[in-house]
Order: sequence, then C-alpha cells, then structure tokens
Amino acid sequence: MTLDFLIDKQSVLASLKAPNKKQLLQELSQTLANRVAIDHRLIFETLLTREKLGSTGIGQGIAIPHGKLPSISRVYGLFARLAAPVEFDSVDGQPVDLVFVLLAPEHTGADHLKALARISRLLRDPAVVAKLRGTDDAEGLYAILTEPAANPAPSASAA
Repeated sequence: MTLDFLIDKQSVLASLKAPNKKQLLQELSQTLANRVAIDHRLIFETLLTREKLGSTGIGQGIAIPHGKLPSISRVYGLFARLAAPVEFDSVDGQPVDLVFVLLAPEHTGADHLKALARISRLLRDPAVVAKLRGTDDAEGLYAILTEPAANPAPSASAA
C-alpha cells in the first residue's frame, strides 16, 4: 500500500498552527471532515477517545493519531507539518511537529494495520523526516510522502 492511496495533495498541510494538542486534533478533524464528508465532531471524538487510551505520539516529534469510524468505506489519511511544535504527551516527552492522521472503516482490520505500519516505517526513517522538516510547502511534502520506496539492491549471486 502506497501513501498516495491514503492522501492526496489536499490532505497535506504545510504549516498548521495550533496552540495545543486538543486544538490540533480539532483542526485536523475539521480538515478531514471536509474530505470524507463526516461531521468533524465525530472525527474529533474518535481521535480524542483513542488518545485517552494512550498517546499516539510515537516520539522524535511525530504523532500518528488514528481511529475507526463506521460511516467510511476506506482508509483515509491526512498529514500536517506544524508551524510550531505542540505538547502531545509523546512516549519520549518531546513536542510534536509532524502528524499523520489515519481514519479507517470500523470493520477493517488488515488495511488499517497495514496503513499504520507503512506510515510508522516511513516516519521512522531519519532521512524522510529530515526532508519533511526541511520542506515548507504542501506539494513538496506530498512528493516526499508518496515517493516510491527505494528498491532493495539485487542480491549478489554466487560466483
């Protein structure tokens, strides 16, 4: 699964401003609501409920808030690079400046987990994270997020 299935250019925010975690989740919910045609309050409550189980701040300034909704038919994503980091109760105690929100249908298992794993792998790559932090326009961020993964080198054959 490539990230271009989860996001489009309108699902990438280059310089989102939010004073705190709650406001950040509200802003992200509003943006997602416009994309998936669901009341933003439902998205916000879903994300907030998940955060109450434990922070989705995975460390190193990155968070992956996610949740399941009964009224959507596929997995949706939204990426935001924040104008200034916000406290997020991350596992390492560091504020967050890169956020990838993921919404999945309520009865999906594998697709939701595959998408979470793909996002997590991508955002744990220091080179990708450095590029994301060094890019300040949505189009550039989208290009970084959707570029194909490097092909593994062919194995050397025995001589």
